[in-house]
Amino acid sequence: MSDSLNSEIDQSIAAELYQPLPTARQVFTYLMNGIAFGLTALALLPLLSILWAIMSRGLSGFKLEMLFSPLIENGFANAILGTILMVGIGASLSIPLGVITGIFLAEFSQTNPFTQYVRFITSIITGVPSIVVGMFAYGVVVLLTKGFSAIAGGFALAVIMLPVIVLTTEEALKLIPVPQRLASAALGGTRFQTTFRVIVSSAIPGITTGISLAIARASGETAPLLFTALFSQNWSDSLLSPTASLPVLIFNLYNNPDPAVNQLVWTTSIILLTLVLFFSLLSRLIAKKSKVN
Repeated sequence: MSDSLNSEIDQSIAAELYQPLPTARQVFTYLMNGIAFGLTALALLPLLSILWAIMSRGLSGFKLEMLFSPLIENGFANAILGTILMVGIGASLSIPLGVITGIFLAEFSQTNPFTQYVRFITSIITGVPSIVVGMFAYGVVVLLTKGFSAIAGGFALAVIMLPVIVLTTEEALKLIPVPQRLASAALGGTRFQTTFRVIVSSAIPGITTGISLAIARASGETAPLLFTALFSQNWSDSLLSPTASLPVLIFNLYNNPDPAVNQLVWTTSIILLTLVLFFSLLSRLIAKKSKVN
């Protein structure tokens, strides 16, 4: 008796599930979907317009030899190398410190009042204008070494990247469910084993996303490099000499009335966008592999 009753109830529920929605609800669903897609397209419109303007003006002047010759020979290879070099220096300084600080704030700060000040200072540094960071790096590195250099530029970029990495790492770790921590502790894992083998491993995609955002921001910074690395039209002699970069090259040549030079600015913008896209795709690939493993 009960089995037949349960069967009838199941059939009734299944019939209700497969019934089409009322016309009013279907119209509302289509309307909301249309509004969502329309607003998404509207949000993408400025980005697409910028990409179209840069591509349409820059591709016509692109030549393969530009990738292998410095600015003094109408190329931008020295600026590409300088940008990668200074971003690499900034990343090597900021990523280890930023990730460790984020781990400390998320996992070991429950009973430490000092962490509130660390989080507060980090949030303030996030909003500091980049030109102020450049002046700070000028006073700390350039005046100390008595010269503009790639090291000074990398230090300035590290200051810009550091708070982004710290805050995104902390948020990525906080998103890991508490039951994972409890399960590791139940299996005999220590605090450090749980943090670095379970929590950090699970949060690597989020941490990598934060690192990619920091690198993308640093790659396009101009003001800090004007105060620290300055510029060079030829290959740099060493890490302690003025170094060219793509953002500063665009800044220096944009107002030049020469059409050929103006064309080089748009072509350089394409290379800068490609460089940022490469760093973003590389971080996504690393995060995907880490998640699979």
